[in-house]
Amino acid sequence: MKLYSFAPATNAQRVLMFVAEKEIDLPVVEVNVREGALFEPSYLAMNPFSVVPFLELDDGTCIGESVAICRYLEELYPNPPLCGVTAKDRALVEMWNRRIEIDGFMPVVHALRNVSPGFKGRVVPGTRTELPQSGAITERGKAQFGILIDRLDGQLRQNAFVAGERFTIADITGYFMVETARRIDLDLSEHYSNVLRWYNTVASRASVPR
Repeated sequence: MKLYSFAPATNAQRVLMFVAEKEIDLPVVEVNVREGALFEPSYLAMNPFSVVPFLELDDGTCIGESVAICRYLEELYPNPPLCGVTAKDRALVEMWNRRIEIDGFMPVVHALRNVSPGFKGRVVPGTRTELPQSGAITERGKAQFGILIDRLDGQLRQNAFVAGERFTIADITGYFMVETARRIDLDLSEHYSNVLRWYNTVASRASVPR
């Protein structure tokens, strides 16, 4: 197997942290995303979505979605479990991971793409487009993040980690959601003390890409 990655990309970092938590020896191929390498025919043949990360299996199959990659690796390397242990655990991890992705992570990703000059012409991930950047999308993304983080603070008031007492993929997704939010000047205020405690705990883990 080989993981195709780009060091600054948040989704690539999510998978790299998952891999590090499991101590998997996985070769990583760095792709020059900024120079448009993902749109070259050789890469399009492997991953028509033109985003990183994607995982190439030994039989040539390519998996091009972060959570799908993590689930595949969880099947191969079940310990330590990062997607839940029992049926109930797995459902709760899935629930929180999805809520964070949909309600917080993706809104701040689109907020960043619509305000950062570096994403001009690339407001849609994996696509070259003439669509203009939109300040309204950025503001909406910030507002959505605020709603999600308020709910997450309530969850973390009674739990060490997002889905309970065990570190899981939901914590990885949540951590990089916050990291992305910081790039658009969204900081966790003193009103979110539970999120801050959790964030600092996750940030101290050796698996965080440096």
